[in-house]
Amino acid sequence: MTSERIPKDLDPTPWLETARSADEADVRRALGCEMPDVREFGALLSPAASKLLEELAARAQALTRRHFGRTISLYAPLYLSNFCCGGCVYCGFASDRSLERRRMGAQEMEAELEALKKKGLEDVLLLTGERSPQANYPFLKECVAKAARRFHNVTVESFAMTQAEYAGLEQAGCTGATLYQETYDPGLYLELHRWGPKRNYESRLDAPARALAGGLRTVGLGALLGLADPLYDLIALYRHVRDLQRRFWQAGFSVSFPRICPQTGGYQPAHIVDERLLAQAILAFRICLPDVPLVLSTRETERFRNGMAGLGITRMSVESRTTVGGYHKAGAANEGQFEVQDQRDIAAFCGMLRSKGLEPVFKNWDAVFQATGA
Repeated sequence: MTSERIPKDLDPTPWLETARSADEADVRRALGCEMPDVREFGALLSPAASKLLEELAARAQALTRRHFGRTISLYAPLYLSNFCCGGCVYCGFASDRSLERRRMGAQEMEAELEALKKKGLEDVLLLTGERSPQANYPFLKECVAKAARRFHNVTVESFAMTQAEYAGLEQAGCTGATLYQETYDPGLYLELHRWGPKRNYESRLDAPARALAGGLRTVGLGALLGLADPLYDLIALYRHVRDLQRRFWQAGFSVSFPRICPQTGGYQPAHIVDERLLAQAILAFRICLPDVPLVLSTRETERFRNGMAGLGITRMSVESRTTVGGYHKAGAANEGQFEVQDQRDIAAFCGMLRSKGLEPVFKNWDAVFQATGA
């Protein structure tokens, strides 16, 4: 048991019955709604909506083209370290896993950044495990500063930080942070996070707000689908985004759709999220959050990524490595955090996009164009 509770403004419980029992008429009303919200979102996740997936796809594609055109923004993840003090049951980097631990040195970091730059990328996501003596805040801030000297968009996916620490990252050149709640179920959250700072549910939940209050331009949110009832987590995730939009209306947001896949440690999810449900979730988010970038990583297969590009997804990782480094010299570490399913290089991936009438975007804004006042 836990004393922690999901905040009322995020609690999905009132809408779970809608997601489970909506009928075809409810789904069609949701599809025709000009300003859909959580009620419509629940209906679009329902079994009845699954039977109307082609209609959801048509609506989602129309909204995607209206708000994003025919573009797909590309980025690459760069793992800085696989040291971790956390005890996440499901993670290949958890501190009780037996694997080679390492972090990048200064020269290796420069070589990796240069290798990514030569590929034509301008958008890099820097990743670490949970805060550790080997990969702490000063290390992350230094890496951000190095990356910001080369790339126009530098974001982080790392441990939860204080508002002051996020402000320090912004000053070093960081533009945004991605932070998954993993699961919004408070009791299950404690079971899955056995030790370490990440065990603090409320601190994790509030971290995106601290990042925005600290001056970062964007935050990315997501739930690790398969840990809990996917309807519970998807509705809570939707409500979390909407809550932050109301509180930080000038900020940018994105939503990612990671799901449990083969990884170091061999964790088996309690709930199976198949491709049909994953596609339905992506379409529901596009319909109810029409101007929010939706992200799909190389966790997913070529076939699925091909199908979702431009249908609802507008931002995708490419030529990913989940080892520490791996762009300058392949196999910089023995084991990655998870298995990459889509292993195409940038040229092949961009060729696929163009064959679908989509334009890959390597840079869509400049760091010098920033608001200087409220």
